Amino acid sequence: MKYDIIISGVGGQGILAIAMVLGKACIGEDLQVRQSEIHGMAQRGGAVHSHFRISDGEICSDVIPLKKADMILAMEPMEALRYIPFLKEGGKVIANVEPVVNIPNYPDLEEVKQQLENAADTFIFDGSTIAAEGGTKKALNMAMLGAASPFLPLSEETLTEAIKTQFQGKKEDLIQKNLDIFAAAREAANV
Repeated sequence: MKYDIIISGVGGQGILAIAMVLGKACIGEDLQVRQSEIHGMAQRGGAVHSHFRISDGEICSDVIPLKKADMILAMEPMEALRYIPFLKEGGKVIANVEPVVNIPNYPDLEEVKQQLENAADTFIFDGSTIAAEGGTKKALNMAMLGAASPFLPLSEETLTEAIKTQFQGKKEDLIQKNLDIFAAAREAANV
């Protein structure tokens, strides 16, 4: 078994926290992991992405080749579109509907969504609202992970334990909010 994920977004959206949770979950299931990340101008709202590779055997490279990713998990639609060349035929795109308009010529949102839907099996949903309704907009990353979770080769229980471990040392109510947001998004994706 192998499963390759491109996680993308802009600085401050918690891309690396998703990778940390996935890594902990993989270790919990005795799977091999390789991960690399590019921060770019992350502190200024620039693009951030992570290559995350899961396998039950040896993984030789941290970098996912073009047309080999099983999933693109994107915190915003244009960042999903940017990584479509990495997606394999039959791959899955999970993207948040809310754009981060950080450039003057951001393309029309409907056009971006249409291009994504034409290119791949795409699930675009409102992770931002799920996070806000759960009590913390900063948990968009856990909403997106929740939406992706039914399609990942990891159990819900292992992912939940990994979230608890990731946020260990934080206030109990913050941990619970992240777990609730993860669960609400997972339910939305399981439709």
